[in-house]
Amino acid sequence: MSGGFDLVLDTQCVLGESPVWWAEAGLLVFVDITARRLYKFDPRSNRLEVQGTDEDIGCVAPAKGGGFVAGLRSGIWLLDTAGAKLRRLAGNPEDPATNRFNDGRVDPRGRYLAGTVDELKAGGRAGLYRYDRRGLTQLAAGLMTSNGLAFSPDGRILYHSDTPRFVVYRYDYDPETGAATNRGVFVRLEPTATDRGRPDGGAVDVEGCYWTSLYEGSRIQRYDPEGRLVAEYPIPARNPTMPAFGGAGMRTLFVTTARDKTGGAGGGLYALSVDVPGIAGTPFDPQA
Repeated sequence: MSGGFDLVLDTQCVLGESPVWWAEAGLLVFVDITARRLYKFDPRSNRLEVQGTDEDIGCVAPAKGGGFVAGLRSGIWLLDTAGAKLRRLAGNPEDPATNRFNDGRVDPRGRYLAGTVDELKAGGRAGLYRYDRRGLTQLAAGLMTSNGLAFSPDGRILYHSDTPRFVVYRYDYDPETGAATNRGVFVRLEPTATDRGRPDGGAVDVEGCYWTSLYEGSRIQRYDPEGRLVAEYPIPARNPTMPAFGGAGMRTLFVTTARDKTGGAGGGLYALSVDVPGIAGTPFDPQA
């Protein structure tokens, strides 16, 4: 591990989220959910492209053949390379006035998993869903804010957090069928009066360790496959939202952040050089 987190882009995002490495293009793609922006960043040239969207965009991932899959307020959509809507794949199964799609992840076979957020925090009306050629299937219900989706290196373990409940879950996952079963608690954090850091987005490295961004916690944590905390890295932003491995050899950990309403740093993109690389993602396949 070399140095600490550096600010690489001062994007001033309201709610920066969903960084994903687009290996084919050598770009980091991420969003500002509520400012309705899609970013494409080339870390070699520092070139940044920004496209607007016409509704809240919670999560995004590269799609096979070009373009993106995205979880928007109205549902899961196929977008072109400029971020314009091509086709709605599935509507929002919940009330879009109070619930929108949030965190997403492509599984090892190209399906898209995406969860929602219950913006009213009215007792857990959000869910986790899988989209494939058969349509939308619910994998979990009773959530408050679906987050933290990531897969083990062999694709047989699915991680998933419910941020306001301070918990990361672990499921058995069948890459052949897309079934998620045997949910158990992987990590449960205990908030204190001075530390409300809670698990937001997640990523997994080649050693099978799970990295989580602690929202309102100003740090990134790394857990081994047994759920033991093995490392912690401070980040100069109060609200880190999601980590993503990318860059040369997948040895850069990028982290998006959200604006700090108390006036501190937040809203930029940060990066950390790591010794253990991350796992290259699978593009979304509409025919999976």
